[in-house]
Amino acid sequence: MNWLRTFFRRNGTPLAIFLLCSVLFWMFMMIILPQLFMVDFSLRANVPPPQWGTDTHSYTLEHYKYIVYGSSTSTDQFNTLDMGVFLRTLVAAIFVTLIDLILCYPIAYYLAHVARGGWGRLMVLSLIVPFWINEILRAFSFKVLFGTTGIINNFLVGIGFLDQPYDFIRNDIALWAGLTYAYILLMIFPIYNSVESLDRNQIDAARDLGSPWWRIHWRVVIPHAKPGISSGCTMVFMLTAGALAAPSILGGPSSLWFTQIIYQGFNQASNWARGSAYAIILLLTCIVFVLVVMKVFKVRLGEIAR
Repeated sequence: MNWLRTFFRRNGTPLAIFLLCSVLFWMFMMIILPQLFMVDFSLRANVPPPQWGTDTHSYTLEHYKYIVYGSSTSTDQFNTLDMGVFLRTLVAAIFVTLIDLILCYPIAYYLAHVARGGWGRLMVLSLIVPFWINEILRAFSFKVLFGTTGIINNFLVGIGFLDQPYDFIRNDIALWAGLTYAYILLMIFPIYNSVESLDRNQIDAARDLGSPWWRIHWRVVIPHAKPGISSGCTMVFMLTAGALAAPSILGGPSSLWFTQIIYQGFNQASNWARGSAYAIILLLTCIVFVLVVMKVFKVRLGEIAR
């Protein structure tokens, strides 16, 4: 409990108590309590609201079984539709996370150790200012860019690279590009914060000893930046897997997202129990992903949150 004594000593008793109570109240009311209600809903039979709390509103695991086996009246052995959408969403989220990591690592390193003065500030502003625009408007702008009559297709057809417009939306390229851009800052800045704290002398020493640039990054920079990389990967993956606006706007006819199924359960099918079960499954999967990332990068939770 040394951290608690240090916290009280730095902030004073009244302010420390206020901060702790505020954080605990926020966590309980906005995070823990809603999730407990969600778990309770997911374990209940789907009945109309007037019957909630009655004997018909009993506990059951049918909604968790539904994602695997589907309806009892179905002729299929497994629920291939929902399971396929779930797995496709996870694979796409991993794919987007890897693209963001590949794109953002060199940008973060350049900002931390190469860019100086006004050029560095201009680059940061160039990254931040576009995100002043609403996420939905940014998603529609990607639809304008990647549409069959959009800017990219018109340009490629105009220069003769394509004979006819390519359907970027039906082939999910617009969706992946939109999701990659939507959370790019959540990958850049955690890596930037980690790389910036690296002593420049270590890089210079490795270069003086004859190490090529790829070995300097592999043996010096990346090990130091592991907390930032793992933090960025977990945030991008969780937000991508839980995205709703971008898949709804940029997704093609066959690119159903798992969150869209959850949305349909709550708002269209009036099946809050199944929607809650699917939401809990997605949440647990994201938690498992975070634990796997921590294991792979050999970092502790405190290092990720630093």
